[in-house]
Amino acid sequence: MEKVEEIIDLGSFDERFYAIVGRGDENLKLFSQLFGVKVLARGTEISIRGEEDKVKTMSNFIREVMREFAKGPLSSAEVRDRAKAFVKGSSERTTPDSEEVILITHRRKAIVPKTENQRRYVKAIRENDVVFGIGPAGTGKTYLAMAMALAHLKENKVSKIILTRPAVEAGEKLGYLPGTIAEKVDPYLRPLYDALYDMVDYDKASYMLERNIIEIAPLAFMRGRTLNDAFIILDEAQNSTREQMKMFLTRIGFGSKVVITGDITQIDLPKKEESGLVEAINVLDKVEGIGFITFGQEDVVRHPVVARIIRAYEDYEKKQSADKEKGKRSKVKVSE
Repeated sequence: MEKVEEIIDLGSFDERFYAIVGRGDENLKLFSQLFGVKVLARGTEISIRGEEDKVKTMSNFIREVMREFAKGPLSSAEVRDRAKAFVKGSSERTTPDSEEVILITHRRKAIVPKTENQRRYVKAIRENDVVFGIGPAGTGKTYLAMAMALAHLKENKVSKIILTRPAVEAGEKLGYLPGTIAEKVDPYLRPLYDALYDMVDYDKASYMLERNIIEIAPLAFMRGRTLNDAFIILDEAQNSTREQMKMFLTRIGFGSKVVITGDITQIDLPKKEESGLVEAINVLDKVEGIGFITFGQEDVVRHPVVARIIRAYEDYEKKQSADKEKGKRSKVKVSE
């Protein structure tokens, strides 16, 4: 088939240009693979060369993304996600369906689920009182839960948001660290603040924190409380103990919704301690009103290298397990 070339001018070296092209032209390299064309950046122009139908498909995608920028900024990662959806035939998701939009941030960015498991996760949160989101880093577990919490608060479905995570100590006891208790636990809770400030402007977030509309606290501080009319997120739940998890789950009050996130491959508890998250998965699997969503490396929406890192570790751990099992069998044969 005859090769054709189409030139698209992005206008200038601005935010839109760098989001589409990507750092080090990484997006253009991905587009070449996805669309089966040769893509090059020449100044502010993009050259697309290949079979006519494939060139047309990619040029349609680029123009769709350019129209999307008129509604609000996109990151280079979001452009990549849209390209993957477009190629799979889900072109309707290039522009987020209004029903899929969870929240519009203060930067006018629409937060939407980007993978099938993320859509199932959001649906589960809407339909259940308690949801467990389990999977590796970068799959959007905490970020989407935070977006859902803020959406519930905005719609007056809850009166406050409570964000909590275990404070697993790294060689130092909290009592020996300098500062007030808030200053001592702040490093453990920083990822929750980061997600909050990405969605809500600093002044509004500070106001809600000062008025206790949003409360961020270590898991141990939940003991003895009954949490009514709140959206509660327990993050890094794999580092909760069995006692802490049971204590937390029995704090749930009327009108509350709970999301528990964690990665059972990243447990930092002392070896003698069993993870409360692992136990809860086994105990609560069949309980009505509780949803479980498991994420995989295909759901990682951070830098593409994160998915490759996760895959490499999984392959390494499988090999380690296989080698250990082989070693055990060898010892049994020797002893016989």
